[in-house]
Amino acid sequence: MSIVALSHEIGSGGPEIGQKVAERLGLHYVDQEIISEAALRYGLLEEKLSSLDESRPSLLERFDAETRRCITVLQTALYDFAEQDRVVLQGRAGQWLLRGIPHALRVRVIAPFDLRVKRLAKQLSGPMGETTNPRAVHDMARRDDLEKLKRMRYLYEVDLRDPALYDLVINTEKMSLDGGVELIARALERPDMATTPAGQQLVADRALASRVQVALATNPETRRYRITVEAKGGVVTLEGTAALDEAVDVARGVAGVRDVKTQQVDVPPIPPFVA
Repeated sequence: MSIVALSHEIGSGGPEIGQKVAERLGLHYVDQEIISEAALRYGLLEEKLSSLDESRPSLLERFDAETRRCITVLQTALYDFAEQDRVVLQGRAGQWLLRGIPHALRVRVIAPFDLRVKRLAKQLSGPMGETTNPRAVHDMARRDDLEKLKRMRYLYEVDLRDPALYDLVINTEKMSLDGGVELIARALERPDMATTPAGQQLVADRALASRVQVALATNPETRRYRITVEAKGGVVTLEGTAALDEAVDVARGVAGVRDVKTQQVDVPPIPPFVA
């Protein structure tokens, strides 16, 4: 079976489709809350998680080591679930983090804005039929759309709406939720979506590299430095300008690492000032 990485616009029915797909195919459904709970087990503070969820990092936070660590922890938690296979992953940038994984179906669920606002208003109405403020619902949907766009652009420098990020886009204006479930189920039945050892290794490599990144971002000797990490079959390659010896020691302590290599990056000299 495969991995489904599902992204959605608020009010489009994405979570409902994801849950129905998981129920129909016997997959594990993992939403943003479950991924966040897993991230907390890596030592991520709940207050920091709430801050990242509610808004994109500020200009100053972009250079903050703790913010970078928190983002890496969230990525690692998603990879942990992806490694288990047979899973529907809701949100947390799975469409980007799982790019190039043959057995990962990246799905985007959308609908026209006005229709989404109507659906949200209905969902938010009280048990006795009390109506919600239309303007408030409209603003909530607009704010959610903008924050997701900004966060994705900041974290990965990509446009959340770019169709190249997805293998399947479902518009629920005409397609029913059950129809969307059917499309995803049929896509997963294709032979080219089957999980293979090579595909599993790709996920395992990214997961291991991400765990090493968390370890580097947590260690006081390496957390201040930007060190890129690649992993292949348990062999980890570290690339950076400084603290590589310390980084090697940290990487070797991560479970699953068989060997560590380094690649020193030279900082180009600053040219002399010419009046």
